[in-house]
Amino acid sequence: MVKPATKWLRGLLRAGKAQQRTATKLAKVLFGPVPAKPRVRKAAAKTTKASPKPRARPASNAVPALAPFATPLSPPRVRKRTAPPPGKWLAAHYAPLPELGQLPGRRLPYFLYLPEKAPSAAMRSRGRPLLVMLHGCEQSATQFAEGTRMNRLAERKGYAVLYPQQSLRSHARRCWKWYDKLTQEGGGDVRLIVGAIEQVAARYAIDRARIYICGISAGAGMAHIVALNHPHLFAALGLHSGPVFGAGHNLIGALGVMQHGAAARAEAAIDEVLARQPAFPRLPTILLQGLADKVVRPINQTQLVRQSVRVNRLPADTVVTAQRLPGGAAGGRNPAHAYALHDYQVGKDVLLRVAQVEHLEHAWSGGDASLPFNDKAKPDASKMLLDFFASHYRR
Repeated sequence: MVKPATKWLRGLLRAGKAQQRTATKLAKVLFGPVPAKPRVRKAAAKTTKASPKPRARPASNAVPALAPFATPLSPPRVRKRTAPPPGKWLAAHYAPLPELGQLPGRRLPYFLYLPEKAPSAAMRSRGRPLLVMLHGCEQSATQFAEGTRMNRLAERKGYAVLYPQQSLRSHARRCWKWYDKLTQEGGGDVRLIVGAIEQVAARYAIDRARIYICGISAGAGMAHIVALNHPHLFAALGLHSGPVFGAGHNLIGALGVMQHGAAARAEAAIDEVLARQPAFPRLPTILLQGLADKVVRPINQTQLVRQSVRVNRLPADTVVTAQRLPGGAAGGRNPAHAYALHDYQVGKDVLLRVAQVEHLEHAWSGGDASLPFNDKAKPDASKMLLDFFASHYRR
């Protein structure tokens, strides 16, 4: 994996400095750091004994070095401790049963939030809605939960929230392998995530008609793959800053998709899904994208719109409404980015909602900015997702 990446990075020396820096950072996310050439140690000359110089210790309040793309949008600050939501925060894992004659396979750890709020009469009869949240690279499930503040909203709405977590053994930066062809076809981590969902739905009172899945960045790519391979399991899908589906197929290809999309594969990849599943049901989808995102560029959202129109078989007379919501003062108490909303409606159902947020980089909109990959300025992506999901259930 490292040799092709190293060769590719060295070829960038002929490119402009700005492009070189961007590509190098992105490559580090996917490949890890390029190994340096080993240094030849020279034999130390014999000298008289001298007391060794003490090593300088970093100050206790020094800010540790952060991994690529883990730099918060605002300067580091002391985080205010807030009381966690009152529900249950559970840790568990899913381990598929080994086939006869084989060793046990890989386990998938996950966290589950169960609200304390008493369920409504409808929830008591049918069960609670379940939201599946997939984190991005360089994130843990707990960081994703805290940064998005999803558990607080889920407490008020009565949702259970499941956070599968990619293991460091599977990927050193906790990236879901959305670019892997076997995964795109329903193998790999897809089976583990679906197994965790089924395990939670069997252990707790979950409404099987109201299971939703969403994610950010690599987590959005994986959420899309899971939903396309198991559409009857989900009532709706949410993708925040996600790559287009069906392309990449290796690490270099994944980098190309993140920067340029995959126009040649956008429709063809969906046609392959529909060929495998002729009775593919409607899959209501909400897409959120920052227009200043340089990690997964907005061209991906444009192509995701085409894919959603195709997978939902939206007719030519689909009603498309557009509105632009103004932003707020950048330095105010409640900052907000201006954003545009496009709704694709068939009958009474909005099957596709597209949100384009101005000035938003590669971060969760309206999140906790003291954590990486979160922008405190509204719109609140967590609220937008739950508002969209609330109007959809699997018939």
